[in-house]
Amino acid sequence: MSSLRVIIAGGGTGGHIFPAIAVGHALQRLRPGTQLLFVGAKDKMEMEKVPQEGFEIKGLDIAGFNRSHIWKNISLPYKLWKSRRDAQNIIKDFKPDAIVGVGGYASFPVLNAGQGMKIPTLIQEQNSFAGKSNKILSRNARAVCVAYERMDQFFPKEKIILTGNPVRKSITEMSRTSEEGKRWFGLDKVKKTILIVGGSLGARTINESIDAGLDDLLKEDIQVIWQTGKPYFEQGKARAKDHSSRVKVYDFIREMDYAYAAADIVISRAGALAIAELCIAGKPVVFVPYPFAAEDHQTSNAMALVTRKAALMVKDSDAKTLLLEKIRGLLHDSQLQQAMSANIKDMAIKDADERIARKVIEISGKN
Repeated sequence: MSSLRVIIAGGGTGGHIFPAIAVGHALQRLRPGTQLLFVGAKDKMEMEKVPQEGFEIKGLDIAGFNRSHIWKNISLPYKLWKSRRDAQNIIKDFKPDAIVGVGGYASFPVLNAGQGMKIPTLIQEQNSFAGKSNKILSRNARAVCVAYERMDQFFPKEKIILTGNPVRKSITEMSRTSEEGKRWFGLDKVKKTILIVGGSLGARTINESIDAGLDDLLKEDIQVIWQTGKPYFEQGKARAKDHSSRVKVYDFIREMDYAYAAADIVISRAGALAIAELCIAGKPVVFVPYPFAAEDHQTSNAMALVTRKAALMVKDSDAKTLLLEKIRGLLHDSQLQQAMSANIKDMAIKDADERIARKVIEISGKN
C-alpha cells in the first residue's frame, strides 16, 4: 500500500496548533509511513511549535481582518489572493491524498484551494459556535469533526462527526499525583493550589484581575501557579516577587500535566483546547471567556459546560469586580468542587485525535 500523504493547515494559537499536532501523531501511529506537511501563517507561533514536534511546515503570508486599525487592511485583498495561489503551489508540489483544516489564518486558503483541485478535505471545528470560514468550507468538505452537540445549525448534518477535540498525549495519559505536581513547581504539598491560565498568549483581563487581588487571595492560605503569557510576564513576576514561595509565575507552561495535577481549582479562558484538557483533568474551573473571539465563541464554549453544572463563568467585563469573589466562594465549597469535577469528567473524550485520524484515512480513499 502506498504511503498516505496529508496536509494539515491552520494555527495562530495553541488552541489550533496542539490539536493539529495531535492529529498528525495519531495519523502516524495508525498508518506508519504517513507523510505529513503542515501549512501555517508566517510569523505565527506554529512556525516554531510544529518543527519542535519534528514536522515540516510551510508558511503563508496571510493575516485576518484588523478591526482595531481599519487602514491596516489595505493589503488584505492582495494577501488573500497571494495566499491562495501559494496554497495551490504547495498542494501541487506535495500531492496530498487529503487536507485537514484546524482553523486559523492558513486554514481557509489551503482548504479552499484543495477543494478547487478536487482533493478530499476535512474540517476540525473546535468550538461550539462555528466561524464563517468553516461554514463556507463545509459545503464542499467530505467531513466536519466537531466537539459539541447541535452543530447542525452550522454544518450539513450528514457530514458531522462528534469526535471531541484532540489533546496532547501527556494530558490524555496523565498519571501525575497532586503531590508530584506541586513538587514540580516547588510548592507546598498540602496547600490548596490555584492554576491561572489565559491560553498560550496570556489573557490581559485575567492577569490584571489577579494582579489587583493577589494579596487578598493569598489571605486564603492558598498558593498560585500563574501562566501570564509573554506580554504580562515581567509585570506578573515583579508583582509576585514578595510571595515567591507561594506564587510561581511563568510566561508559558509546557508541562501542563504537572500543572493540572497540582491544581485544585483552575481559572481559564474558554478556548476549545483548554476545555478539552480540563475535561480530562477533571478540575473545578472558573471560565473568563475572551469576548472578542470570532462570533464570541468562547462564551458559547463556556456555557456548554455551565449549563451542565460542570463549570462556573465570569464575564470578561465583570472579572475585575467578581472574579476573586467567585474564586473565594468555590474555595470554601468542597461539595460544589466535587460535583463540578465529576460533571466535567463526564464530558471528556480521550481519543479524539484517533477518531479524526481514522476519518482522514477514510476520506483519502486509502483505508
